[in-house]
Amino acid sequence: MAVKIRLKRMGAKKAPFYRVVVADSRSPRDGKFIENIGTYNPLATPAEVKIDEEAAIKWLNNGAIPTDTVKSLFSKMGIMEKFHNLKQGK
Repeated sequence: MAVKIRLKRMGAKKAPFYRVVVADSRSPRDGKFIENIGTYNPLATPAEVKIDEEAAIKWLNNGAIPTDTVKSLFSKMGIMEKFHNLKQGK
């Protein structure tokens, strides 16, 4: 089973709000997911991002693949750097 870390769209029309979820790659965008690990609000100024670092690193260690957007959010928060350092053993 291929697992991805991706965004699940919530909110009203023209007012998106996203949850960062871990889901099976075969499930639909807003469908069933395994775990909710954070939120992302692009309409706030500046954009509001809240992610559980421990859960994100746990899923990355287990082989979950983040989408491009989620990878960008993780990089801005420093999660990808921490994951890389853990992988290298630093």
